Parts: sequence; C-alpha cells; structure tokens
Amino acid sequence: MFHVKQLEYSVQAACELLQFLLEQMPDSSRSKVKELLAHNVCVNGRRVSQFNYPLQPGMKVTIEKAGYKERLKPRDLDIVFEDEYLMVINKHEGLLSYSKKPTDHTAITVLNRYLQLTHQKCHAHVVHRLDRDTSGLMVVSKSKQVSQKFEADWKGLVTDRAYVAVCWGKMEPAEGTIKSWLTDGEYCVLSSPTDNGGKLAITHYKTIKTSRRYSLLELKLDTGRRNQIRVHLREEKHPVVHDPMYGYKDDISPINRLALHAFRICFTHPVTGKQLKFETPYPTSFMKLLEL
Repeated sequence: MFHVKQLEYSVQAACELLQFLLEQMPDSSRSKVKELLAHNVCVNGRRVSQFNYPLQPGMKVTIEKAGYKERLKPRDLDIVFEDEYLMVINKHEGLLSYSKKPTDHTAITVLNRYLQLTHQKCHAHVVHRLDRDTSGLMVVSKSKQVSQKFEADWKGLVTDRAYVAVCWGKMEPAEGTIKSWLTDGEYCVLSSPTDNGGKLAITHYKTIKTSRRYSLLELKLDTGRRNQIRVHLREEKHPVVHDPMYGYKDDISPINRLALHAFRICFTHPVTGKQLKFETPYPTSFMKLLEL
C-alpha cells in the first residue's frame, strides 16, 4: 500500500491539540482523529496523546506514517518525504516529470491525484525536473510560492545533488570535470568545447567501480542543463548505457532502461529552515551490469 512517511504541520495560533488536528483534517471524522491522536501524533518530536494538550505558535505537529494511509497505488513514483509545504519523491524511469498537456501521465498528475484523495487543498508544482527515462529523487512543492523560493535561490538552498550512472568503457582519468557549452538542436542537445553562445555546463564525475565493459560513476552538476550528463558522457566517448539518443546505436547491454539515476539530494527547507538529506541505494540493475 502506498502511504505517506509523515505529515508535519506548523502551529500558527495558540489552541488545543485535538482542535488543531480537526482543523487540519476537516474531511476526517472526530473519532478517526481521536484514534490518530491516541497513537500516532508527536509535538516537537515527542509523542502526545492528550486531547487538550496546549499548542503555541511555532510548534510542529507530526502525524506519523502508521496513522495516515490512503489507498492509492501510483505505479510510477514513491513519496519519500512530505510536509505541508513540499514533497520529495523517487520518480521511476519512463515517467514524465511534467507536461503542458493535461492529458499526459506525469509525476505532477499522479501527485495531484494523491493530494485530491488525501483531501489536501493544494496542487503539485515542479521545483526541478528529471528526464523521462532518468529515475530518482525530485522535489515537488505544494504551492507556487515555495517553488519560487527554490527558483530564486536554488544554489543557496540545494547543497548537494548527485547522480549515479553506468557508462560504457573506462573513464580516463578516473575522476575529473567536464565543461562545455550546450545548445538545443532540432532533435537533441548540441555541445561545443568553446563558447558559441550556448549555456555553460559543468559536470564533475568520480569512478566508483569498473568492469570489463562498464564503469559506475557518481556525478555532480554545477549547472542543470537539459540532458547535461548524457551529452557530456557522449562527448567523452563513454555514453550512458542504453541511451537511445546519445548512446551507441548498437547498444547490446542487457539493461532495459537508461542507466542514470538521481540518488541523492540535500537542501535547506525554504520555509522551516531545516537541513534535509535524502538518498536512495544505487539501482540493483546498475550493480548487476558491473558483474558482467
């Protein structure tokens, strides 16, 4: 069953805990809210079950995962973190992040359905995107205001963002930086080693493991250009495995997906100021390639 890890709310005005919970969950019955309060509510990190517990502005009320489930089974993403302002999701490969066409199946349409079913009066907004065939961690906001905070200070808020990829061959040197200028072509992104009026793109890579055919790389971006990692590894003549646009036409790898995954993101919460860190394991299919 798909469920939220936790829901966190900020107290804006003095009140009692039960009344606060009833206001946050207007579509839940009083008995259901009391059931949650008996076992699954924390105030400032401490479990509280007292109905008339006094709340003060600035306190944080958290409903733990065991107490807030909805029967929603999205096939293409997992919610890793959620509070009243934003979500961090693990997007599966093959899912668009966002589309201007409302009929397209995207991470945003999946999340808007989830928000509707959990009776949250808000909509999902893209903070940053991943390519359709790239899997991994994405931040999605619940308001335009929060998205705009990220947009205004992305580099100041996001302290670490890393990918893992499997590429063909062995990178030389094993660790380094790739720099070029990228421009959008008719069908794909074009790269130039010199400034041709395009956008500067900088990728740092580190080899984690190599095998007879492949290398496992960790990559960090100074810039977030479209298809940046895929284009840069192609320019180094070590394209990402199973990349239909920038890879080898005769790619014979047994993996049936693009071997690129956003596995870590760390950022300062733009509203609460908390330092948040999220990390997923390397995909199992990537590790199996290194055994060949």
